[in-house]
Amino acid sequence: MYETLLLKQSEIKQLIEMNEVIESVETAYSMHANRRVQMPAKKYLFFKKYNGDLRIMPCFVKDMDQAGVKCVNVHPSNPLDHDLPTVMGVIELFDPKTGFPISVMDGTWITNMRTGAAAGVGTKYLARSDSTSLGIIGAGKQAFTQLMALKEVMNIENAKVFCRTCKSRENFAKLANERFGINVKAVETAEIAVKDVDVIVTVTPANKPILKAEWISEGTHINAMGADAPGKQELESALLKKSKVFIDCWEQARHSGEINVPVAEGILTRDDISAKIGDVIIGKNPGRVSDEDITIFDSTGLAVQDVITAWKVYEKALERGIGSNINFLD
Repeated sequence: MYETLLLKQSEIKQLIEMNEVIESVETAYSMHANRRVQMPAKKYLFFKKYNGDLRIMPCFVKDMDQAGVKCVNVHPSNPLDHDLPTVMGVIELFDPKTGFPISVMDGTWITNMRTGAAAGVGTKYLARSDSTSLGIIGAGKQAFTQLMALKEVMNIENAKVFCRTCKSRENFAKLANERFGINVKAVETAEIAVKDVDVIVTVTPANKPILKAEWISEGTHINAMGADAPGKQELESALLKKSKVFIDCWEQARHSGEINVPVAEGILTRDDISAKIGDVIIGKNPGRVSDEDITIFDSTGLAVQDVITAWKVYEKALERGIGSNINFLD
């Protein structure tokens, strides 16, 4: 009998740790760089009257024989207006031999974790090896998984966090201190958060730049994680121009990543991009060249990250007997 394994978020949280997700995301970038992935750029449905959108993200990892699709929304008004997460998703995994849906699982936690893991991979390959200080812009759930990942790849001695809501940033700092024992300080402006730090992560839904070029010190690495739809931008275009910019995928980045606005305005071109992060990982292109470089990783989120991570979750669920089964064909 063919059955589909159903996995809830609470079950997925039992099955995978951040270090495993970082490993999956690094593998995903390598597979993409080696052209072992069939993966169209994500497609969007825009719900303008509700200030939200839905993205469809399919992928087939040829060498690993893993296929799947993620449907994920972004509705920034959800937490305040509906008591729902800004980002929610569902992932469906398929047997490539038959097309049978072998698993349907929550994609919300996997999205949060693999987005954090992407910053971890970017920092591992692009930041200075002696980096110890961190600035975080944004204090939502995805900001927390950024911190989870970054503590796996760097020795964080101190960190600062800023978001527009005072209570949110103070709660974030308190929870981070309690959960990880990291000295995180809530600060009053974005400028204070990013001044004189080694690594920065931005994870906001901003449509106008919130980081200025003049605030950023030489040698800083920036993970630009928030821009994920056309028109979104967290970094001043002048900052992108003075930095070495790395992307995950040109088609997605130019359409909806951090570079989408300056590319549309003709300020940046493909020639201004240093490399894909996957090409740095496999040694095809250099990453940071000197300690003075300002490096930026523009992460748009690739379906291959979701599929490889979700497949690991699926295999571990089978091993441990976690989840429930349903026969959709019955």
